[in-house]
Parts: sequence; structure tokens; C-alpha cells
Amino acid sequence: MIKSKKLLAIISLIFVAITAVLVVLNFPFQTSSCYAVSSSAKAMCVIDKDSKRVLFCKNENEKLPMASTTKVVTAITVIENCNNLDEIITVNKNAIGVEGTSIYLRENEQISVKDLLYGLMLRSGNDSATALAYHVGGSVEGFARMMTELAKKVGANNSSFANPHGLDNPNHYTTAYDLALIAGYALNNPTFKQIVSTKTHIIPATNVSDKRYLTNKNRLLSSLDGCCGVKTGFTSKAGRCLVSACERENRTTVCVVLNCGPMFEESANL
Repeated sequence: MIKSKKLLAIISLIFVAITAVLVVLNFPFQTSSCYAVSSSAKAMCVIDKDSKRVLFCKNENEKLPMASTTKVVTAITVIENCNNLDEIITVNKNAIGVEGTSIYLRENEQISVKDLLYGLMLRSGNDSATALAYHVGGSVEGFARMMTELAKKVGANNSSFANPHGLDNPNHYTTAYDLALIAGYALNNPTFKQIVSTKTHIIPATNVSDKRYLTNKNRLLSSLDGCCGVKTGFTSKAGRCLVSACERENRTTVCVVLNCGPMFEESANL
């Protein structure tokens, strides 16, 4: 009996020692649960970008609408499937007058893919999203399939996309965990990171429009030290949603809150 107790104590000490070493070395193991914290969000998830380790969570696997945070997926899908972001394209007529936020594109307007990406991520233009979808995917439906495929590629298996802008649709949903994974993946792309961390951008005059002056809707870029993106969102069904990221001491943390009233304040605290 005494020998058994000694053996159990030795095994416990070895386990504690190994765990301590792994923590010191930042070994990217995934725990079965995360720290639950108080949050008014319907769902939230905070991960370490590189290890993908979940740090804080609440209902992180619940399938929910995510409004314009959808555009995180839209942007990285465009960037990965467009050979020349400086290419000047002609805006498809189906992108004109799309419901919701807009950069007021006009039919047959000629504008670069990169400027449409700035219109997408800073101003949250639903018309920009639609124009990009037609250019890259040939149609909204075709592009939505590409978005879903990208999500599955990065391990976001509980997401489905029906459009590039995030307007409510029963077949359009994600989870806080999935969206954190996708955002972390996207932030590894220098072009994506540059765009989502930009506070202001000027789209040059086009063949049918004067200059457009864009301001990023993500207030954390100005109020949170180290914030490097990424996207706000709101619909009446999804509520206020925010994907944010903070980079300090060569480590990046990604935070997703879905249906969260004080989304900026809670994300900053998380």
C-alpha cells in the first residue's frame, strides 16, 4: 500500500514537471476546455494565433450569424484567388445598390481590386463584397462555395457561407471558434494584415466617381495598444459582432465576440 502511494506520488510529480516544461516552451497543445469568463456576448472565443490554443471562451462552438465579420473570409478568399490585386476591373451591375453599408459603386465603374478590398474592410461596403465575389467567383453562389472551402481548409468545420457580405441568411453562419481560426489564418497574409490595420485610406478618382475617403470602423485600432485589426459587424439578427487582434511582444491574440453590446470594451478586456 505504501509502495503504491509512493509510485502515485512519483507519477504525479513527473506529470507536473512535464506540464511545466511544456508551458515554458509554449508547446502548442490543445486543452479540452478553456477558461470561461464573464461576458455579455452570446458567444466568444480568444485564441493564440500561432498555437491556435483557446485561452477564453463562451459558447464557442454555437452556430450563429456573424454579420459583416463575414468579410474577413471574403477578403482572404479574394487575396488568395486573385493574381493581381492592382488589376482594374469593371464593377458588375449586380453589385449596385446592394442593401446595407456601401461605398456607392456605380455601374461600369472601373476600380482596382485592392481599392475594393479597402472599401470592403474599412467601410464595410456590401457593394464592394458583391463586386469582388463576381470578379473572383463568377457569381455570389460560386464565391460563397469558395469561402466555405477556405474555412474547411483551415479547420473551421462548423461554418457555412451563403454570401460575401454577411446579410442574414439561414444558410450563413459560423462559430466564435471557427471565426477566430479563420482570422488567425488570414493575419498570416501580409496584404490582409496591412489592409485591416489601416485606419484611413483614399480611393483615387475613377472613371465615374471622385475620390473616396475611407475610415476604419474598428475603434480599437486607435484605443488599444498593439491592435492590428480586424473587422466589425452588425445586423438586427446577429447583433454587434467584432473580430479583433492584438500583437504584443511578438505574440498575436485573436478575439471574436458575437452578439455583444459593448463589443469594443469587452474585446479590449479579453
